[in-house]
Amino acid sequence: MSYKSDIEIAREANKKPIQEIGDKLGIPSEHLLPYGHDKAKVSQDFINSVQGNDNGKLILVTAINPTPAGEGKTTTTVGLGDGLNRIGKKAAICIREASLGPCFGMKGGAAGGGYAQVVPMEEMNLHFTGDFHAITTAHNLLSAMIDNHIYWGNELAIDERRVVWRRVLDMNDRALRDTVTSLGGVANGFPRQTGFDITVASEVMAILCLATDLDDLQRRLGDIIVAYTRKKEPITCRDIQADGAMTVLLKDAMQPNLVQTLENNPAFVHGGPFANIAHGCNSVMATTTALKIADYVVTEAGFGADLGAEKFMNIKCRKAGLAPSVVVVVATVRAMKMNGGVAKADLGEENVDAVKKGCPNLGRHIENVKSFGVPVVVAINHFVTDTDAEVQAVKDYVAEQGSEAILCQHWAKGSEGTEELATRVAEIAEGDWANFAPLYADDMPLLEKVETIAKRIYRADEVLADQKIRNQLKEWEEAGYGNLPVCMAKTQYSFTTDPTRRGAPTGHSVPVREVRLSAGAGFVVVICGEIMTMPGLPSKPAAEAIKLNADGDIEGLF
Repeated sequence: MSYKSDIEIAREANKKPIQEIGDKLGIPSEHLLPYGHDKAKVSQDFINSVQGNDNGKLILVTAINPTPAGEGKTTTTVGLGDGLNRIGKKAAICIREASLGPCFGMKGGAAGGGYAQVVPMEEMNLHFTGDFHAITTAHNLLSAMIDNHIYWGNELAIDERRVVWRRVLDMNDRALRDTVTSLGGVANGFPRQTGFDITVASEVMAILCLATDLDDLQRRLGDIIVAYTRKKEPITCRDIQADGAMTVLLKDAMQPNLVQTLENNPAFVHGGPFANIAHGCNSVMATTTALKIADYVVTEAGFGADLGAEKFMNIKCRKAGLAPSVVVVVATVRAMKMNGGVAKADLGEENVDAVKKGCPNLGRHIENVKSFGVPVVVAINHFVTDTDAEVQAVKDYVAEQGSEAILCQHWAKGSEGTEELATRVAEIAEGDWANFAPLYADDMPLLEKVETIAKRIYRADEVLADQKIRNQLKEWEEAGYGNLPVCMAKTQYSFTTDPTRRGAPTGHSVPVREVRLSAGAGFVVVICGEIMTMPGLPSKPAAEAIKLNADGDIEGLF
């Protein structure tokens, strides 16, 4: 049996004018700033006008550790939002924008799949409303102004060896990880070693996603530490006088983007920090706005719950004063089999024993999420090759963990396939069973915060950090940054820092390679193992298959 591709389904969507989607949430058309007919930004004036409203219920969708078999977290987020609307709830979806890097690399699109998608799919996966370009430009304006300041006399006495602000590009390009700038003589400035990160790892991205308004945005941008003097005194973006111009570049990007699902339900798509190297959540502006105008808001956190959900709870919820009512953990029978040792080529064959053997990865995530005081439901994202016995094995295992698993067929059936999940999630949310609390207190020392996550979430025995890193963390504590949360940069494929270790390993160590202070965003980035803040392209990039066909339609996005 052949199935339509995601892009074919998206192209056949019966989209409604974006003003009709805004009507569903009570957004007047004059407060929608349209980008074409099917997407718009929501005005700051409207956002200000709803701040007195009560909050709806916040539902987080997360997942097991990703496998090559695919889990379908965004697809489930969209399917659940559609399902809640189907059963008569006023629900909105909040997801992240797609980065061009993985789109042309190996991940493909990031708008859901099958009959649980957000549209317009092509625009969302490419330039969309230009937010990422604005972030890239604002970030690199600061880079240019730092080098320019040094070139024109260095009034701030910046130590050129201690410029910590790198450049960014929204593309996977390993050749730019480590670079030397300003070669070519006196006219080009002073040569120094630096490098590029991908835009979604930029502190400007994190700031845009955590800021509550334009004033907060400019304050946070001003707080960015870009360099140090020879006396190790910090130099900020405000000292360089770049914060005002950066705010101007980001003025429109700060406003949440409104689009729609295939079933014409509202979806906010705004911000896009990666979850393995950044904090992995859509913007606070989008989430808090949605909560003021919808009764249920379904949002996602990137990759497995050990990364995205942990950062959602410990960083986003802590900073924005949010608390989820229920968490949905997405799993697939196929992924359970891969965790149980089955090769990707053999996933189509029934193997109940392998399913059972792979379930501890799911169990670990359930246990971890519950440790935040939030009830958990497992969504089994259905594939046509799943057998009844395999699905039942997952349900039985989850029941043993004190939760419940519900089979979801949204990929093939849209909201019809998530009615049961939506009904149960709404019951739990309305029951107010959650007693949410972050994993650690603000005043815990920074290294202890890292150790708390490593031991309680990753189940590591120890954190390996050399004296230089320990001293750096102590210096930041003495400088007044000890109350910040930590943002772990770690492989998404495993609880460990080894991407090949599946399942639920224990007895491992977490090596910390580097720490970076994001004073504007308000967290400390802890880089573990071999994780890169500038990814590379795979041996056969997805870009090789992306093209325009004879009709002028895009092919190859999936």
